[in-house]
Amino acid sequence: MMHILAISTVTDSDRFWDGMKKAHGRLPRGAAWRAAVADTGGTRAVNVISHDSLEAVQTLLDEHAHGAAITECFEADAANAVGLPRTAR
Repeated sequence: MMHILAISTVTDSDRFWDGMKKAHGRLPRGAAWRAAVADTGGTRAVNVISHDSLEAVQTLLDEHAHGAAITECFEADAANAVGLPRTAR
């Protein structure tokens, strides 16, 4: 299990967040959505999801973004993070 950071450049905030709400209800088994935060301008979003597959999270977010964002996912450096819950590896 790892923490996955999903950094999105958003072009349509309403469509994007509507899709993320739907994605939240369709998380893969064993996944946990830790945080969902947007900037005040609505053009950037950061989501933190714990799961064992970066590819599954990327696919989930891409499918539900409805073309309203470009999202890059990568594993968080949990050893140097502050405030993330510990996950079993």
